Amino acid sequence: MKFLIAMDSFKGSLDAVGACRAVARGVKAACSTTCCDIAPMADGGEGTLDALLASVGGRRCSAMVHDPLMRPVRAEYGLLDATDFLDARGIEDMQGIEDTQGIEGVPHADSVRNAGNANRATAAEPGRVAVVEMARASGLQYVDEHTHDPLHASTFGTGELIRHALDDGARTIIVTLGGSATNDGGAGIAQALGARLLDAIGRDLEPGGAALARLDHIDTARMDPRLAHTEVRIATDVTNLLTGPTGASAVFGPQKGATPAMVRQLDDALGRFAQVIERDLGRSVAAVPGAGAGGGTGAGLLAFTNATIEPGIQLVATASRLAGRARTADVCITGEGRIDRQTAYGKTPAGVAHIVKQANPRMVVVALAGAVARGVAAVPQAVAGSRGADGCADGSAARTIPRDGADYSASADFYACGIDAVFPVIREPQSLADACRETADNLAATAANVARLFAAAVDADR
Repeated sequence: MKFLIAMDSFKGSLDAVGACRAVARGVKAACSTTCCDIAPMADGGEGTLDALLASVGGRRCSAMVHDPLMRPVRAEYGLLDATDFLDARGIEDMQGIEDTQGIEGVPHADSVRNAGNANRATAAEPGRVAVVEMARASGLQYVDEHTHDPLHASTFGTGELIRHALDDGARTIIVTLGGSATNDGGAGIAQALGARLLDAIGRDLEPGGAALARLDHIDTARMDPRLAHTEVRIATDVTNLLTGPTGASAVFGPQKGATPAMVRQLDDALGRFAQVIERDLGRSVAAVPGAGAGGGTGAGLLAFTNATIEPGIQLVATASRLAGRARTADVCITGEGRIDRQTAYGKTPAGVAHIVKQANPRMVVVALAGAVARGVAAVPQAVAGSRGADGCADGSAARTIPRDGADYSASADFYACGIDAVFPVIREPQSLADACRETADNLAATAANVARLFAAAVDADR
C-alpha cells in the first residue's frame, strides 16, 4: 500500500515539511512495509516559499527591507532551481518517486525536495524564478494588538523584496499574498518599485491605505524598467474583490485590527485607488476576482506589473507533480492546522483532494487537522422519537435539528470537494500552547491509527 502525504503547515507549530514527516512517521510506525511519498503543500499563504523550495529546490536569500510599520527588518525570498513547472502543459504526466529513506522511514529534507522533482526536464536558466512571500516582509507577525495599524500599514517591504529579486536576475516572480498586516492595495509595493502616488498639489502620499483617499494622480515615469520584461504570478487562496461587502477591507480588515469605521474608510480609499488606476494606467482592477487578496495587493500588482492571478494550491501542486504521483498511490493524507467552512473553497485540503481524485478516482483522501470547526464533517442530532429500521416511523429519511447553532450545510460542501474523512488530531483536552508543542506527536499518532485502519481493511479482503 502506498500513501501520498500532502500536508500544509500547522501555523505556529510545524511547517509543511515537518507536518509531512510527522504523518509519515506515524504511518511507518503502524505499517513498516508501507511506502510514503511526501509532497509538502501550501495554498498561496504563509509557507508557500518553503513548499516550493522543498518541491523544486533552490536557494534562500535575505535582504534588509521595511516591515508594515516601516521599521527595518531582514526578510527572506527564494530563487528556484526549476522553471519548467510554470508551464503546466504535459507536466502532470510526469511521475514523482517514492521517498521512504531516513530514520524510521521518514524522509530527510533533501529527499523531500527531490521526491517530486526526479523526472523533471532540465531547468532553463535556474534562479530566474523568484518567490516573494508577502508575509515575510509585510506580515501580521510584525504587529500585535497594541501596534497594529491597518490605516497606515504599508506593503513597501514586499516591493523591496521584489526589487531585490530583480537585482538577482529573476524574470518571473511568484508573489504569495496570505498573512499580511496591510490594507493599502499594494500601494507600498508600487512606491518601492518607483511609482509616485500624488495628491492634488503634487505631494507624495504617506504610507498606508488611508492616504489613498487623497490620491489625485499616478506618475509611473520612474518605475523600475525591468518590470516591463518580468512576469508576475500572484498566488492566492481567495477570490475576494477589491471593495464592497466581500472586499479586502470588509472581509480581512477586522483581522488586522480595523474597526467598523476604519473598514468604511479603507474601503472608500481603495475604491478611489481603483478609479485613479483605471483613469491613469488604463487598467480595471476593481472587479477582478482575487484583487482583494493581501489587503488589496492583488489589485496593485495587476495595475503596476504584468501580473496574473492563480490559485496558490494549483501552483504548488503542479510544482510537486502531485497529480502524477497520485496515480500510483492508494491513500492520500492531507490537512492543515484548522478545517472550517472555508476549507472547501481554495484551501489546501480541498485543493489536494480535487487534484488527486481527478488523477486517480479510486484514491481515498483523509484530512487531518488540529481543529475541526463545529458543523464541518459532522452529523446533526436526530429528532427525539425517531424509530424504525432507518430511524423513522414512516420509513422516510430521519429528520434532523442543528445543535449549538452549527451550520451543517458546510459538511456537505466539505465532502463534495473530494475529502472522504476528516480527523482532529488532538488526543486529550489541552491548552493551545500544549497542542502546538505536541503537534508532531499528535499528527503521528493519528496517522498511525489511520494506517492501521487501512491495513485491517486490506487484511479483511484477503
